[in-house]
Amino acid sequence: MAPDLESTPEKPPISEDGHDQQSSEPDQTATDQETKDNVVDWDGLEDPQNPRNWPVSKRVIQVVLATSFLLTANLAATMFAPGAAALAHEFHITSSTITSLTVSIYLAGFAVGPMLIAPLSELYGRLVIYHICNIIYIGFIVGCALGKNTGMFLVFRFLAGCAASGPLTVGGGTVADVVPPAQRGRVMSLFFVGPLLGPVLGPIIGSFVSASIGWRWTFWLILILAGVAFTLSIFFLRETNAAVLLEWKAARLRKETGNAALVSKMDRGLTPRQLFLRAIIRPTKLLILSPIVLLLSLLCAFVFGLLFILFTTFPTVFEEQYHFSAGVSGLSYLGVGIAMAISLGVFATVSDKLQKAVGDSPKPEERLKPIMWVMPTVPIGIFWYGWAAEKQTHWIVPILGTAFFGFGFLWVTMPIQLYLVDAFGPEAAASALAANVILRLLAAAFIPLVGPSLYAALGLGWGNSVLGFIGVVFLPVPFFFYRYGGWLRERFPVEL
Repeated sequence: MAPDLESTPEKPPISEDGHDQQSSEPDQTATDQETKDNVVDWDGLEDPQNPRNWPVSKRVIQVVLATSFLLTANLAATMFAPGAAALAHEFHITSSTITSLTVSIYLAGFAVGPMLIAPLSELYGRLVIYHICNIIYIGFIVGCALGKNTGMFLVFRFLAGCAASGPLTVGGGTVADVVPPAQRGRVMSLFFVGPLLGPVLGPIIGSFVSASIGWRWTFWLILILAGVAFTLSIFFLRETNAAVLLEWKAARLRKETGNAALVSKMDRGLTPRQLFLRAIIRPTKLLILSPIVLLLSLLCAFVFGLLFILFTTFPTVFEEQYHFSAGVSGLSYLGVGIAMAISLGVFATVSDKLQKAVGDSPKPEERLKPIMWVMPTVPIGIFWYGWAAEKQTHWIVPILGTAFFGFGFLWVTMPIQLYLVDAFGPEAAASALAANVILRLLAAAFIPLVGPSLYAALGLGWGNSVLGFIGVVFLPVPFFFYRYGGWLRERFPVEL
């Protein structure tokens, strides 16, 4: 009679080293439990130490201070622009390229700074980055205000940009730390008012300051604003990075309990060297190996370059073509500024609605639809502005052209950032966005250097037409990625 297989107990399997595997299972379970007990996490969902559980007033203060740093940093990018000609006269600068560089080199610092600051913020937290960068920033702003020659000014301006990139690098993280995801969209829209409107408001303020009390006072004004924000931050700003807060908690518990095995739940076990290499290598790999990141970042870089060509040449164009005074020439920025403000409001209202309209699980490429509709306004606005200024039509006509460009500018750049987040997921999105930011800031720093020479050689009409035709070449890009983006992501995966 055959044995009853269901009732006959099986012999425990024997491992290669001759040990009973079944008898080792309790040991493994005990080890897993011990490891779990050594993981330091929040004390439940309502832990008051978790920044998302802080009182509303405390969380609002963190967001307001982070936004104020970002606004001040972006005001400084262009507030000096109307005074660049006065600096060139004082320092005997005869090259229009060097004059433009005195404005745009700040953005080169914006691009370089995050490579160092991002890994440092992961190691030491956001609070120390804010404080150190603010102190350094204030020092170099003083250096700009007291500059004695071109070389000194350019060095201080670049280093001020590097320091100002600190809030740019960690500010969005502060918002994410204290605002739940369901409420984050609207708060982030307000947070990005600084980067979008700061460069527009800067020259409007700077034109009157430069004309009335001199270009150096644009930096003294920035110093006052930065100093007030920094002083408030000393008293009210707190560390919000959950990974750092849990590491501090783990260190305290290791000291109190004597248990050296305690480790933060968010500890990734990366050395400082690995963090620095990752901050540099991952965005570079995506730029080189992912056609999506490369081409969309080039598109972003191009429109940012156009924006700063306009910003660096508006004073000269409107003073020479329309005989605006140095102070009044700053009002020429209002077309771009008002259009961007309207565009931001429309985008914040309809963007997520457009995404939801296509279903519960829309593909990432749906984020590109707004670019397909609105991007033609970018080259149209550039053509409009260039020929209106060339023919010296009424001054409102070229300003309306820049408004057309300004409206389209945001509808190109914002959907691209959202698409990169959706397409690459939470793990790779930060690197994809970093690649995008670095390329567009470098473009904003160096593309404007060709503006004066281009206008001198071809005039405002054909000079801007060259830029407009390049914009026309980019028009098929969103259509291409809308259709083939999913296939490209599968065809060109990037191992990070």
